[in-house]
Amino acid sequence: MIEQGSARTLLVTGLGGFVGGHLRAALAARPGWRLLPAQPHDLLERASLDAWLALGVPDAVIHLAGQTFVPESFRDPQHTFSVNLLGTLNLLQALKAAGFTGTFLFVSSGDVYGQVAEDDLPIRETLPPRPRNPYAVSKVAAELLCQQWSYVEPWRIIIARPFNHIGAGQAEGFVIPSMARQLVRVRRGLQAPCLEVGDVDVSRDFLDVGDVIGAYFSLLEHGQNGAVYNVCSGQERRVRDLILQMAELAGVRVELVQDAARLRRAEQRRVVGCADKLREAGGWEPALSITETLRRVLSDWEARETEHV
Repeated sequence: MIEQGSARTLLVTGLGGFVGGHLRAALAARPGWRLLPAQPHDLLERASLDAWLALGVPDAVIHLAGQTFVPESFRDPQHTFSVNLLGTLNLLQALKAAGFTGTFLFVSSGDVYGQVAEDDLPIRETLPPRPRNPYAVSKVAAELLCQQWSYVEPWRIIIARPFNHIGAGQAEGFVIPSMARQLVRVRRGLQAPCLEVGDVDVSRDFLDVGDVIGAYFSLLEHGQNGAVYNVCSGQERRVRDLILQMAELAGVRVELVQDAARLRRAEQRRVVGCADKLREAGGWEPALSITETLRRVLSDWEARETEHV
């Protein structure tokens, strides 16, 4: 486990992304951690990683960076594999060369489970991965790489599989922020009270991004070497219900209109994970209700839309 005491140094890849931005802000409330200053780097350019580590060898690493857009992984699977698998290898090798002996948290994805039968719900870490897209395949491959390193290096290497996470600042391409933006526009009279939706009668396991980050820090402190942990709420929520709850919070009445362009083939109807292993490791529990999360997403889009007026 990570020793307590003076501030420990943390290196985080992917700080410019949705989760990375929230993680940077969360560090202000965690005085026991000090962020290694970010350096321009490319996971596919080993020299840039060596230059970054020349600033100092961290006590821990959270590896967030990667190619995460599933449609892009179908369009260019080679690039997805290069970034997510070979980029992870480059980072591991650079850390080893720098003398790293700390804790390495690899952020994978709940998407690795693929198509899951309802009899296998809630999804536990013991369920074998069945990836159904190149992105998920690249994550499984990188997980196996990290596990292999956990057997042979004197580090503690932990794998997190986050499920759907939401919060302020998330890109509009995801369903909850997309609906939030439309609701804000309806409330302002900029859009008719109709929301264009895909298949909203699927269920998902949504967790606030702040709780996701809390789980990552809990794993840095308490995760077991080589172990895999689901990061999820353990609550199954239908997308339609969340949209209607947001509409109520926004104070508008809307009609949901299905847009064929938003439909995905081979859609998983139900998703819910089990976070018991994560809870048992360090006592982690979600701190934010889904209602508070939806309020924050709406407030975020109020601010964004105001900027464009």
